[in-house]
Amino acid sequence: MGMRRKSDLPQKICATCGRPFAWRKKWEKVWDEVRYCSKKCSGQRKMPSK
Repeated sequence: MGMRRKSDLPQKICATCGRPFAWRKKWEKVWDEVRYCSKKCSGQRKMPSK
């Protein structure tokens, strides 16, 4: 398989910041489970209020 353009890669919307992010090689096996664009967003996810 040849090179792909970044615009051709699958995208998702980050659950924390709402920005779109593209597929990455390191997420190849767990792409269905990825919800956040970065570790920072993962750490800042909204916690239920008391």
